[in-house]
Amino acid sequence: MTKEHANRRGLPPDRRRKHTAELLAACAACLIPWTVMLGLTLPSSRHVHQWRLTWVGFDVLLIIALASTAFLAWRRSRSVILYAHATAVLLICDTWFDISLDAGTEDVWMAGGLALLTELPLAAFLIHRAHSLIALLPWPPAHNAAGDTAGTRTEPVPDGETFPPGLRTGG
Repeated sequence: MTKEHANRRGLPPDRRRKHTAELLAACAACLIPWTVMLGLTLPSSRHVHQWRLTWVGFDVLLIIALASTAFLAWRRSRSVILYAHATAVLLICDTWFDISLDAGTEDVWMAGGLALLTELPLAAFLIHRAHSLIALLPWPPAHNAAGDTAGTRTEPVPDGETFPPGLRTGG
C-alpha cells in the first residue's frame, strides 16, 4: 500500500497505530478462552497423517527464512530486521515443537541438545542483531506534510555515528 493510499483513509498515523494496538490486544484477549478450551478438550495424543510433509514443509520454510535473512543482510537492506525477527520466531517454534513432541521419548535429549546448542542461540543472536540495527534507525521518525512517517532523521548524524548504506534514509 502506498503512502498516498494510506493517507486517503483519513486517519493520522497515531490513530492508525492505536487501531493496530487495539486489534492486537483484542486478538490476544480472544485467544485466552480459546486456549483454555483447547487445554480442556484436546486429546493428549493423536495419530497424525502427513507427519513427514508437515515437518519437511516447516524446515523448508525455515530454510527460506534463513536464506532470505542472509540475502537481505548481504544486501544491507532494512528489511533484514523483520526477516531476522521472523526467522528467530521460527527457530523458537521449531525448538518448542521438537521438545514438546519428543517429551517422554529418548529423542527428547537430541531435541534438547539441538535447541540449546543451535536453535536458541541462533534465535537470540538474530534478535540481538535486529535490535542493534533498530537502535541505528532514527526515532521518532520525522513526519511529512501528509502526516505519515517519512523515515528520515530528525537531526543531523552525530560525529562518529555511521549508518550502513542499507540503513541510510536520506539517499
